[in-house]
Amino acid sequence: MAKITYSPVTELVVHEAVEVSKDDLLRERVTPAGTMPLYWCNGILFSFTSVPMTDEIVKDYLRGRIHWLEVHYSREESYSPVLSLSEEEYKATMNIRIIDTSKSSLHREFIKWLKENTKKKKQTEE
Repeated sequence: MAKITYSPVTELVVHEAVEVSKDDLLRERVTPAGTMPLYWCNGILFSFTSVPMTDEIVKDYLRGRIHWLEVHYSREESYSPVLSLSEEEYKATMNIRIIDTSKSSLHREFIKWLKENTKKKKQTEE
């Protein structure tokens, strides 16, 4: 019988988080091959880019430390499984799938951190 070991993420390193408009977030998921999904968790619609898998990054992953190079996000209070983007350039309406990740403890913790830190940033800018 195989041994099963659960090894959850212990640290998420976010190198940059940028708030963008919802349309820009949807637009970035359009590729020549089709559309890529976005994630939604607790009022935030987002995407992230992982760093290239170098030997050092793989070692970090195996130790439970993952890296997101860049996160783009927009506020979206309610979840919808599909959001549409009408693009004049393409003369079409594109549908982007939205994945509800609110059951992911990592995503919930990230969104909590994001909301707390963007709130603090706005307060210091005022």
